[in-house]
Amino acid sequence: MGSVQIQCTRCKNVFRDRAARLQDGYSRQCPSCEVVLFFTEDSQHPFVKRAMRNARKARKEQREAEAVRRAAPEPRLAGSRSFAGRTQSAGRED
Repeated sequence: MGSVQIQCTRCKNVFRDRAARLQDGYSRQCPSCEVVLFFTEDSQHPFVKRAMRNARKARKEQREAEAVRRAAPEPRLAGSRSFAGRTQSAGRED
């Protein structure tokens, strides 16, 4: 899954976290200054708002890409290596 950039509210350092984790009620410690950031939907801090908005967008894009991948038929390759069994070669007799 995609990742989202997060800017620390205290030291302004930018770091990344997975978009799947960044949901309402999630908390993360800044790797630089070690302040604990709390991510809530109703947060008033612009850095937290931006991170939550970007995470929602990334999760939505991931769901849409997964739906398209599921809806598309899998291509069949002639002579692919997916066959697990052995075949008898033409020149060999048992």
